[in-house]
Amino acid sequence: MSQANETAASVVTEFFIVGFPGLQPEYYSLIAALLFCIYIAVITGNSLIVVLFVTERSLFKPMYIIMLSLSLSDIGFCTVALPKVISRYWFNDGYITFYVCLFQRQLIHYFGTLNSLIMMIMALDRYLAICYPLRYPVLMTNRTMRLLIGLSWVTAMIAPTIGLMQTVKLPFCGPNMIAHCFCDSGSINQLACADISQQNLIAYGVAMFVLLVPFSFIIFSYVCILVSVLRIANAQGRMKAFSTCATQLTIIIVYYVPRFVVYSSSSIPNNTQINSSQRIALVMFYSLLPPLVNPFIYCIRIKEVRQFFLKWCVQRNRRSLKVHRLTISK
Repeated sequence: MSQANETAASVVTEFFIVGFPGLQPEYYSLIAALLFCIYIAVITGNSLIVVLFVTERSLFKPMYIIMLSLSLSDIGFCTVALPKVISRYWFNDGYITFYVCLFQRQLIHYFGTLNSLIMMIMALDRYLAICYPLRYPVLMTNRTMRLLIGLSWVTAMIAPTIGLMQTVKLPFCGPNMIAHCFCDSGSINQLACADISQQNLIAYGVAMFVLLVPFSFIIFSYVCILVSVLRIANAQGRMKAFSTCATQLTIIIVYYVPRFVVYSSSSIPNNTQINSSQRIALVMFYSLLPPLVNPFIYCIRIKEVRQFFLKWCVQRNRRSLKVHRLTISK
């Protein structure tokens, strides 16, 4: 980088998170309260899942290892993404330092990539369980699943790092208003005092690779699952398989399809392009809905988990009642 670019790059030392463009100040507290409630719900629901799986050894099975990993990823994403935008609307504190913004951007894309890989592993697990039920215990052991999940947590850092290497090369010498609820590649690169066409092309290519490869495998696996389910003679067995996969597939569609719309919006003709407010609303929708409902979709609906959770609640209530009676007797 030239001396001029180094000087220009050092001008901007902090960014300001705008949030939702055009939002009137009288709605700031309402939006902050809504986002805060979503954050608390995500943390509470997914933390209960983590505690449940950590304390109950009988749940150490491949599918539950996936759910544990997904819950940890969802907690991480919301913890990185939401506190600053909540602070922006509640306390009018939207400023974030340059390097903290880059750090947030890295983790935002990291957890997004990680979730995509976890969903691909989930589809692989369901494919083996339904299409090869007799060989499933051999093909998908706890050790194999831990290896796949561990690999996903490591390799998920590759794609965000490629984008980060492109971003840090850019000079930032003028505007510092992030037109988003958090720092991401697109919103940061738009503020650069340079031609960003190459960076945008690389970012788009990486994003499509991260989305298309897992999504293509997921669609392939669920098509195979559908064919196998239709061959099941037992109607009850077909319904059980459909019920297990349908809810998972719904969340997968909610996760992937809006992302394709957002990432590809620059290639859509001008008369159908989404504006900035619509884009941010869509991003927040597909970013927050899955973490919010995942504990219910993947865990509460599963009979084994539900029974253990109810048993745990009953034991807790009995313990509390016992303590209360002892206190009264004293």
